[in-house]
Amino acid sequence: MRDSNHPGGDSALDAAVRDRGLDAPGGVGEPGSPECETPPGDAGGPGPRVARVPEDHAHDTFSVEGIDTDRREGLLEAVLRDVDGVSAASATRRNGTVGVHHDPSLSRDALREVLTECGLVVASGDEAFESRRASQFASARVAVATLFGLMVATPYIAVLYPTRVEWLFYDPVTVQYLQSILDSQMTTHFFINLGALSGLAFLVACGPTIRRAAAAVRDGEFTNEVAFVGGVAALYGYSTLTAFTGLEGAVHYDLVAYAVVVATFWTQFGVTDTAVDPASRGESAAEPADADADEPVAMTDGGR
Repeated sequence: MRDSNHPGGDSALDAAVRDRGLDAPGGVGEPGSPECETPPGDAGGPGPRVARVPEDHAHDTFSVEGIDTDRREGLLEAVLRDVDGVSAASATRRNGTVGVHHDPSLSRDALREVLTECGLVVASGDEAFESRRASQFASARVAVATLFGLMVATPYIAVLYPTRVEWLFYDPVTVQYLQSILDSQMTTHFFINLGALSGLAFLVACGPTIRRAAAAVRDGEFTNEVAFVGGVAALYGYSTLTAFTGLEGAVHYDLVAYAVVVATFWTQFGVTDTAVDPASRGESAAEPADADADEPVAMTDGGR
């Protein structure tokens, strides 16, 4: 059966396996079948996967794209183990890494060429590291925006909104009690917490957006991000003045938190590619991927 990701014909990886005269993992090649599991390295029967690696062999880990099934893991490992000088190989589709133990005489470029011939996209060392780090930071920003947004929204929903839309509540005593809380000295501590939470969420979750907006201002450009950052900063400043001075008006730390959450989720799941930090995309785009043939490949954990 052909790879499900290439219904119209064999993939480059299938062609590489066929050209080398290798057997599909398990001797069957049916995706999802028990026989298609990757066989142990040097083990002759069932048991944990092992491989005999000479002590003088080097280990390289590549960050790649294109390992999307268990079958392709097994096929790629079979191709790599067939290369002269390779003692062990491990492909992991979960984190997109390929680990290779090989003789020091076998160069990284030669291994990279084998991976490329198998139809995989191999990231350069700096690009792969920056991509993985940017992806981790993007996930952290989503977590910060979500957590801090909930921490700001909850007091507003429980205390402030009932006093602003009294007609939604049938118990005037409850509304009067909540209003008395806002008129007391507790309000200062209340707004200090809300201001700190919304401000931190804005600085952390929207950090790349703020840096890009600052760069655009320095260059004399007006962009959507400049408008967004300026609007949120103005709203935050107005709310702070209203909360801690005699300025009349409503405190809108909730709108600041909502704007941060929407912008963060739009960046993560909308049109922006979070695999590369947008704040530095201009610098990374200036250099081609293969500008330096001796550039080291990405070093990742490579584990299963």
